[in-house]
Amino acid sequence: MNETPAIRIGISACVLGDQVRYDGGHKRLPFASDELSRHFDFVKICPEQAIGMGVPRPTIRLVGNPDNPRLIGSTDSSLDVTDKMTAFARDTAATLDYISGYILCAKSPSCGMERVPVYSDKGDGLGKIGVGLFAKQLMAAQPLLPVEENGRLNDVHLRENFVLRVVAYSRWQTMMSEGLTAKRLQDFHRRHKFLLLAHNQAIYRELGPIVAEAGDVNDLADRYIHKFMQAIRHPASIKNHTNTLMHIQGFFKEHLDADDKAQLSAVIKDYAAGLLPLLVPVEMLGMFLKKYQIDYLLDQYYFTPYPRDLKLRMGL
Repeated sequence: MNETPAIRIGISACVLGDQVRYDGGHKRLPFASDELSRHFDFVKICPEQAIGMGVPRPTIRLVGNPDNPRLIGSTDSSLDVTDKMTAFARDTAATLDYISGYILCAKSPSCGMERVPVYSDKGDGLGKIGVGLFAKQLMAAQPLLPVEENGRLNDVHLRENFVLRVVAYSRWQTMMSEGLTAKRLQDFHRRHKFLLLAHNQAIYRELGPIVAEAGDVNDLADRYIHKFMQAIRHPASIKNHTNTLMHIQGFFKEHLDADDKAQLSAVIKDYAAGLLPLLVPVEMLGMFLKKYQIDYLLDQYYFTPYPRDLKLRMGL
């Protein structure tokens, strides 16, 4: 029996604990090395080491036009690795269509996703307004790819949302690799209904008509996935989760007795008021789902968006 291949995530090597930074240190993110590593395979890359810079090495920084900076030595302006880094980043990013997410190292002139310091040719700070050269090429070449930074993943909401996006995007990649059909596209949409409702109801309403259209299924899929990833790009709000929970609750109205209905309503109300984490109403609905086997809900990814033991909903 063949095992399902693990989902692969690209990662800055230093974030996984490799001692490849300019000073021989690392930026290990325990959530990645200790938690995500149990479920995902990592593809490690250190762009600076990959272009031939040793460890330790001179520090480099972004200099010049923030929209198109050069990558120059911090103390030795004759060290210019812009062209090498750009070529490596372009060539590498183009090959990474098999990964389902990427974790970058914050503030790095090569790997920073945002808010990277940029300097003028005279050495004056222009502000944290840049993007690392490798990160920029990666995000341009793989615009659908879920990307986050190590620092931002300490936020429980951003952490949960990143993993949710990675797993959802991996499901899409698997579907496409197995052969796209109109029915598979419709099933994908149906099974993500409540996840989409929890994240962006307006885009959810736009997606339905796309999967219902007649036409070239590849064109429909391309339009669909761009809007789908846009819909789940940001963490779901308490308000949207509450509306989604109440919507799901409606599927049990013919099954629950008065006491169970009252208890479920009270739990959802307490979640909406910030008194309980999302996990509590979701677990209660899951318990009722197992008991009553509501067909439409059984395969909804809202209940199992990612591996349960990552405990991502405990802090929401």
